[in-house]
Amino acid sequence: MRAGPGTGKTFALMRRVARLLEEGVAPGRILVATFTRTAARDLEAELSRLQIPGADTVRVGTLHSFSFSLLSRAEVLTLTGRVPRPLLKFEERFLLEDLNGINNEGVRTLRKRLDALGAAWARLQSDEPGWPQDPQDRAFLNALLECLRFHEAMLVAEIVPEALKFVRDNPSSPSVPRFDHVLVDEYQDLNRAEQVLLRELARDGHLAVVGDENQSIYSFKFAHPEGILRFHQENPGTRDLTLDECKRCPRLVVELANALISNNTLPEPRPLMAAPGVSEGEVHVVQWDSLQQEAEGLARFIKHEVESGRTSPGGVLVLAPRRQIGYAIRDALKVLGIAAHSFFYEEALEGDPTELEASKAQQAFTLLTLLTRPGDRVALRCWCGFGSPSLSSGAWGRLCQNCEETASPPRDVLDGLLEKGLRIPQTGALVGRYRELKERVAQLEGLGGRDLLDALFPAGEKWAEGLRLLAPQGSDFLAHDLLEALRTAITQPEMPTDVAYVRVMSLHKAKGLSADLVIVAGCVQGLIPATPDAQMSSQEENRMVEEQRRLFYVAITRSRRTVVLSSVACLPPTDAYRMRARVGHGGATVASRFLNELGPSCPAAERGEEWLRRLGVTV
Repeated sequence: MRAGPGTGKTFALMRRVARLLEEGVAPGRILVATFTRTAARDLEAELSRLQIPGADTVRVGTLHSFSFSLLSRAEVLTLTGRVPRPLLKFEERFLLEDLNGINNEGVRTLRKRLDALGAAWARLQSDEPGWPQDPQDRAFLNALLECLRFHEAMLVAEIVPEALKFVRDNPSSPSVPRFDHVLVDEYQDLNRAEQVLLRELARDGHLAVVGDENQSIYSFKFAHPEGILRFHQENPGTRDLTLDECKRCPRLVVELANALISNNTLPEPRPLMAAPGVSEGEVHVVQWDSLQQEAEGLARFIKHEVESGRTSPGGVLVLAPRRQIGYAIRDALKVLGIAAHSFFYEEALEGDPTELEASKAQQAFTLLTLLTRPGDRVALRCWCGFGSPSLSSGAWGRLCQNCEETASPPRDVLDGLLEKGLRIPQTGALVGRYRELKERVAQLEGLGGRDLLDALFPAGEKWAEGLRLLAPQGSDFLAHDLLEALRTAITQPEMPTDVAYVRVMSLHKAKGLSADLVIVAGCVQGLIPATPDAQMSSQEENRMVEEQRRLFYVAITRSRRTVVLSSVACLPPTDAYRMRARVGHGGATVASRFLNELGPSCPAAERGEEWLRRLGVTV
């Protein structure tokens, strides 16, 4: 089923499950795969309200959680000698530095190979997932697996490919589940490995998928809009259905969304239709002189909307392409007494580990990990490499060689270097960092609750702000509790749907949400769409722009009533650098090209202060 935004695909999925149960299908023979934990939770809640026997026992969850459960139940990781210690993105960077030079390739190219592993090397929709065919892919994979085994860890991206391999290679295993019906949400966001795994699980039954090629926004994990477009070709006997009547968005927003997405090249254009009786809606396009003016002006507008009774704080969704923009708006709202929370979890530990200032949050998180798990090899590797331009890859390699020769864990070898006279050439920097680690851990031992939080992530420090927001509530939590809360929130974020505060987040995170008032801030060329990589071909750049256009389409179709599209005329060069935005002389910017693609019905842009005065918004 191809279903546009706001057309009721979740309801359609729920009714499909209800019909299957009413027809006597066993609940345990139905699998519903969602793209996010939030979607899974919402669907489970809807099913529980059906009051149909067995509805609450239907298997509902993300494909990743299903795959991990399958591997655990079948003891696959134990039998293959793998340790299910997942790496965070910044931790992956250290291992890539250790692999630097494989195939005579640098970290940047190796990162692309690492990303392809998550799709089981199927970079194109036409590729078949499995063992890599390219010799350079194979050389990289062999070196990567050796590195991961030594560090007793694995990649999050390995879970689905490992599950696919197990299901394919072990047809007689009692742990391999088969379902009569597999239903899949957001199919356009799945890569080939994920698609084929679902097909395998439905081999003896029926596979039903729901998706929208116009909302395909995960090409970095090798998901393509062609996935939903070609489904009927790859699965003979498919019956195609469409849902194109948008019951969420007002008429004007639907019209603008159609005009925008028509700029993409699709073989079968499929415009949305506004549902009969929906309101006309409001769209405002505004520009401010600076980021500060944008944040303060939008906060004043939101306060005006809340105090006038037109919406509640929970009915406002603020989307920003960079966390700096989102944080500024959130802070401005709090100054005005409007409750607001930001959800830039994916950026809480961002930054280049080779830069001391950028890595402060990463170092604090790594220290917390080693306080809780002293033998964690990944965390120890990261701690020893912070601050070095090469992340101390050479010295760490020499230490690892000693570990292999003596069958000793890295911590024991470091203890030998520090205290027992062991000598390994050119490892002085590692020893210094390890000495500092032991001193820091000694200072933290025995601390808990807010004392521990303040020691690791000091209040008032910008780099610590996002992580402090993810800490457990109360004041009696231990180091283990803090670590698990942070790790879970970062790797498995949940977007709240029923709240009493303004939600501020990235455009990607808005998928599946809706609000009365949607504000898209930072509509600046170079942010929306992002600045293309200098090494991109023209074809790659075109694909990137088309996906960014789909992302903008997703953003504006979250609205039930009002959309505000906001830009700034100037970005200070230092801010532009941090945001990876391209600016002109003195920081000059231009508004996003997408604003001009919204069609003739889009209102003209206004200066921010003049717009506020026209609406009667006061300070």
